[in-house]
Amino acid sequence: MKLFYKIVLTFLCYLSVGQCLVAQKDFTKTVLLMGSRFDITVVANTQSEATPFIEMAVDEISRIEKLISSWDPNSQTSLINKNAGIAPVTVDKELFDLILRCLVISEITDGAFDISYASMDRIWSFDGSMKVMPSASKILNSVRNVGYKNIILNKKTQQVFLSKKGMKIGFGGIGKGYAADLTKELLKSKGVKAGIINAAGDMNTWGKQANGNPWIVAITNPMDKNKAFATLPISNKAVVTSGNYEKFVLLKGKRYTHIINPKTGMPSSGIISVTVFSDKAELADALATAVFVMGVEVGMDRINQIPSVECILIKDNGEIITSKHIKINKT
Repeated sequence: MKLFYKIVLTFLCYLSVGQCLVAQKDFTKTVLLMGSRFDITVVANTQSEATPFIEMAVDEISRIEKLISSWDPNSQTSLINKNAGIAPVTVDKELFDLILRCLVISEITDGAFDISYASMDRIWSFDGSMKVMPSASKILNSVRNVGYKNIILNKKTQQVFLSKKGMKIGFGGIGKGYAADLTKELLKSKGVKAGIINAAGDMNTWGKQANGNPWIVAITNPMDKNKAFATLPISNKAVVTSGNYEKFVLLKGKRYTHIINPKTGMPSSGIISVTVFSDKAELADALATAVFVMGVEVGMDRINQIPSVECILIKDNGEIITSKHIKINKT
C-alpha cells in the first residue's frame, strides 16, 4: 500500500505544477519554400506528434506560394499580370483580400510600399559590378509603369485589373509574412499550443518555449552580421527584420541599397536595418520595407501613429533609433 500511495503522490505532484509525464520539446524543420529558408518550430511531446503538424505547415506555405507567385505561369497572380491593360481577372477571395490590404498599406505609407514595384526596370546592380550611377532619365523611366493607384479592384465581381500595359504586381515585400501568419493560425486551430514560423526573418510566434520561457528574438548587428546587438522576448507577436548590409553599392562614397523607392526609382539610403514588431507578420513585412523608403524621420513618425506596431532602426552610421514604447536588452 505504501508503494501505491507513493505512486499516487508522485502523480499528484506532477499535476500540481501543471507538468506532463512526458516533457515537451521544441521541434524544428528547415525547408526551402517561396525561394527562401523557412524554419518551422512547434512545441510537442514527441517527434512523431510534431511531424504531422510541421508537414501541415509545409503544405500550407506551398499552397500560398502557388496562389501568389508571379513566377508560376499558372498562378492567378501571373494571370493578372498577363492581362495588364487588357482585361480584369476574377480571382479567389483570398488573393483579392490580400491585394486590397496591400493597397491600404500603400495609402498608409504614401506609396513607399507598392506591390506594383514588380513593374520596375532592373537598372541597378548590387553584385559589385556597378561603377556609375544610371542617368536621371533612365531612373525616372524605370518606374513608368509603377503605381498602386492603377490597380483597380471590383469588390462585387472580385476582379483585379492593372490599368496600364506593362504593369505587374508581386508579393516579395509581403508574401512571406502573409505565409507566416496563415501557417500560425492553421497550426493553432489544430491544437498546437506554441511555436514559431520563421520565413527568412519574417517571424510569427505563439505560446512559449517548451521550457516555459518566452521566445527570444535576436536582432542581427548590421556592423557584424555574425553577432546580435540586442535580444527581446516575444510572445504571440510577429517580428520582421529587413537589412541591406549585404546588398548595396557604393557610388562616389555614398551607399545605395537594394530596397528601391517605387515612386522615384532611387535606392534607399541612410538606413541599414529595420525591425518591425506587430500582431501580424504581413503588416510588419510591408512596413519594414516602407520605413527604408520613407527614411528615418518620416518612417518612425508613421510607425508611431500605427497602434500595436513598434520599430527599431539602425542608421548607416550605427545610430539606433526606436519607436516610442520599445525596450532593448543589449547583448
